[in-house]
Amino acid sequence: MTQMSKKHCLQNPRIGRILALHFHHILSFYPVFFRRMQIIRHPERSEWAQLTARPTLSFDAMERRVLPLMNAVKERGDAALLEFTREFDRVEHPVLPVSEEEFAEAERHMAEDLKNAIRLAAGNIERFHKAQVELPERIETQPGVVCWRKSVPIQRVGLYIPGGTAPLFSTILMLGVPSSIAGVPERVLCTPPQSDNSVHPAILFAANLVGIRRVFKVGGAQAIAALTHGTATIPKVDKIFGPGNQYVTVAKQIAQRSGVAIDMPAGPSEVAVLADESCNPVFVAADLLSQAEHGADSQVVFITTSEASIQAILEELTRQTAVLPRGAIAEQALANSRAVLFAKMDDAIDFANDYAAEHLIIASNDADSIAERIVNAGSIFLGHFSPEAVGDYASGTNHTLPTNGYARAYSGVSVDSFVKKITFQRLSPAGIASIGTAVEILAEAEGLQAHKNAVSVRKAALGH
Repeated sequence: MTQMSKKHCLQNPRIGRILALHFHHILSFYPVFFRRMQIIRHPERSEWAQLTARPTLSFDAMERRVLPLMNAVKERGDAALLEFTREFDRVEHPVLPVSEEEFAEAERHMAEDLKNAIRLAAGNIERFHKAQVELPERIETQPGVVCWRKSVPIQRVGLYIPGGTAPLFSTILMLGVPSSIAGVPERVLCTPPQSDNSVHPAILFAANLVGIRRVFKVGGAQAIAALTHGTATIPKVDKIFGPGNQYVTVAKQIAQRSGVAIDMPAGPSEVAVLADESCNPVFVAADLLSQAEHGADSQVVFITTSEASIQAILEELTRQTAVLPRGAIAEQALANSRAVLFAKMDDAIDFANDYAAEHLIIASNDADSIAERIVNAGSIFLGHFSPEAVGDYASGTNHTLPTNGYARAYSGVSVDSFVKKITFQRLSPAGIASIGTAVEILAEAEGLQAHKNAVSVRKAALGH
């Protein structure tokens, strides 16, 4: 937000709604977040579409940059991957596959407390996801007509694990555990190398823990291209999973046009906190920053019915950011972020549903009843002691979730994401007798005589 005179602010009614606190008060105490975090008071519903928009770049512009890269990998395979790894990751002598010695070295260099924390998280994720397994149930819809549905694992999946400024080894658990439970026979993992051509030890430890041994040191859109088209080293897969920046997201959407499925169009991380006067500003600020530190393109939104809480949270954001190692990144993310004040909780809930957050924290003593009215969210965290960070790591739920408003129609990753549901039906002679005439009538009404005949010849063979 650009600075402007107090006189100009007061003469502009829309700006007057946007300012949550008096100009000089903010400027004196919160100079960083006055410029970084937009404050909106009592917005009209006509403004909500703009306020719920994400800070994304044009898909067409992004595609023009990503598509040539993907085509290069399609045409030149490993040679293109090595070239891009030198260029983008600054690795002088890239080697794509992770060796057995690298897995062993990662095990030796991992601290025991981190190993144990990863094992605990994996155990909770496994317990939660095992309960999602569905056994076939046979239903007799008509005498002699039995139908059922069976889950069949996808045969080969590709997992993309971002490296960059934060190696997301936790995502390996979120994808590796349910894919193992689903029985996927072949899993391939791609992750960007560090400048010395190594992979963060925790990534390799987590991969080994969930039984993934085919790991390749390649990142970004070029990794998605390799999984989409296959190279001499990296196999083509049937479905691609995993988060990433906007280049990775666009690459995954391009992959769909080549016949490869994706988990969801997941982009930069986001969190919304829906709060009333009972919220703890220290907790809320910490929750907002836990997502803001993911990357400069992350977005956090504070939705509240308490004006006093905005002031307290601005102060906490300033205090907590000052001591964060990734504080500079968090400040950049706050430029894409906003606090929105409503007079009534009904309006705040409606706005939260319009926003359709990847993560939604309900910071209220009345969290359970508010949650019953939420219809659009990737994952919901109830009450004052349920930080989003526990879902990111170890509560058991999956943290691979729809962003950019896709929670209106998409679910997060689950065991179901790694299987196909195939339906079956078996008819006995009695089944043809009981249902055949109805099918003949329906087929004839649609003008599909061959459909009718497929039943009629069987009835005739049975003497009906």
